[in-house]
Amino acid sequence: MRLTRTASALPSTPLLAALLLAACSPQAPTPPAAPQAASAASQAQAATTPSEAETRALLQAQADRWDQAIVARRREDIAANMAEDFRQIDGEGHVEDRASFLEGLLDPKLQLDPYKVEDFDIRLYGDVALLSGRTRMTGRYDGKVFKTHYRYIDIYVKRQGVWKIVSVQISKLPPDSP
Repeated sequence: MRLTRTASALPSTPLLAALLLAACSPQAPTPPAAPQAASAASQAQAATTPSEAETRALLQAQADRWDQAIVARRREDIAANMAEDFRQIDGEGHVEDRASFLEGLLDPKLQLDPYKVEDFDIRLYGDVALLSGRTRMTGRYDGKVFKTHYRYIDIYVKRQGVWKIVSVQISKLPPDSP
């Protein structure tokens, strides 16, 4: 969790196959229209596919909004960023699903102070993104002050063109560690 953060030049395979087949055929028919249309669609999609820098910026902004929603306790905004099959492994090794994670965050006894992320990093692997960092979080639970320091990894997956967080894992760090 974070709040602030310090087209191919070759034709598509079906079109290439059709062109090779046509060139090797004795009567050399023209390539069928369907592969050409598919190629045009592929080129149009490549033109609208975000660059790596744009994807990183989008994910960073999305993660920042999620953290802000968590601190502000905006259930709808928190849930909107989460996949239905979301899981968290907490610092004690317990596994939570989407419902229990939301319930814990929105517990009326819990108050989180705004927090800052250090060592923030995004690694992209196609439709999977690993967002990691370190956070020192403070707040109150049932009126008692708490401080925690942890390293985390948030795993986002792009499904049907939309990035959603599917998993969070937290590792507790000693309070005085850098």
